[in-house]
Amino acid sequence: MSLFNRNKQPAPASAAPRNSLAELALATINDGVLILNRAGQIQYANPAAVSMLGLNAAENAIGFDASLVLKIESQEGRELPENENQILQAIRAGQALDSYKVCLLSGAAKKRIPISISLIPVNNSDGSRIITFRDITRELAEEGEQTEFISTASHEMRTPVASIEGYLSLALNPQTATIDERARTYLNSAHASAKHLGQLFRDLLDVTKLDDGHLRPHFQPVEMLGLVKQISDEYRVPIGNAKLNYQFGSLEPTNALGASRRLDQVVYGYVDVNFMREIMGNLIDNAIKYTPAGGSIYVNVLGDGDRVLINVTDTGMGISSDDLIHIFQKFYRADNSDTRTIGGTGLGLYLVKQRVEAMGGRVWAESAFGEGSTFYVSLPRITGEEYEKRMIAYNNGMANNTLQGGTQ
Repeated sequence: MSLFNRNKQPAPASAAPRNSLAELALATINDGVLILNRAGQIQYANPAAVSMLGLNAAENAIGFDASLVLKIESQEGRELPENENQILQAIRAGQALDSYKVCLLSGAAKKRIPISISLIPVNNSDGSRIITFRDITRELAEEGEQTEFISTASHEMRTPVASIEGYLSLALNPQTATIDERARTYLNSAHASAKHLGQLFRDLLDVTKLDDGHLRPHFQPVEMLGLVKQISDEYRVPIGNAKLNYQFGSLEPTNALGASRRLDQVVYGYVDVNFMREIMGNLIDNAIKYTPAGGSIYVNVLGDGDRVLINVTDTGMGISSDDLIHIFQKFYRADNSDTRTIGGTGLGLYLVKQRVEAMGGRVWAESAFGEGSTFYVSLPRITGEEYEKRMIAYNNGMANNTLQGGTQ
């Protein structure tokens, strides 16, 4: 039965063409469309959805729970547990989801199709959810070519930029060169620009390594509170040099759910430690840059159900609502009189988002201009029992790698 003619009473004559056109449009577009009821059961599947899901006919999907038909995994080929499956969570909560990139496992052969999937909740009596998804194989191939070009260009340009930095350093060194103050001013500006350019190339390489699949997370079980504290404490000196206060494990502010901080928790996670260093480093460096002298930076870790919630909070200039929705985009930098003098490549927060999502997590920020900012990182949490099991497996794997390396 068509969703466009579900009433048993005959539809007005004027409604028939409109319904026919709607069904014709859905039947001819290349994007897959599923319509679910409030319970998450499929009520309609267009031909593109049937084809992409590897079904013989729409009837094979109607009435089934979407989770049984819509099988997905991460772009890296990792199985997604329920607490990391954003489309499943959006279906259950009736919340919008936009352009969630995953791999669809199609048909009995489980052919992997990269897709971008979105969900729109419908405000009707049925509580319907409309899911759309499209094949992004070609887009990813084009992005891969662009990424390869950026990676190659960045790599090639790092050497001459490093050489320029080196010669400028020699020119500024009183032991190797004699220059007047005016020349020193010019060379200092050139040196700062060269360092900025070098950092841009380093950031581009870091970003493109994960974008093009050359860099994958290497997971290991860790005690998260200790790891995050160790990384954060390494920034005490630059925080102090900026005349800022630093506190780890502060009871304030509360987390995004309003829960108070518990400093005595033991919180386990399964993460890439190097990714964590990049994530925390970028967030803390960001807080330092945008917080005036005399301000404060707070870092904390909280076990929140099946998630590890990390926050980096500052009392800095804050972020306007217009900028807040864009800050994790590549090359985006807020443009106002307060930020124009602050250096940066516009890649740090994009790199954070990229690394967090590669580990099955989520990152977001809460802020208001002039009122400071809090960046939250939510990652999957594992139990103490899981930690012990994974630690044994991890140590065994490390031992095997050592033995294999020794016999080569």
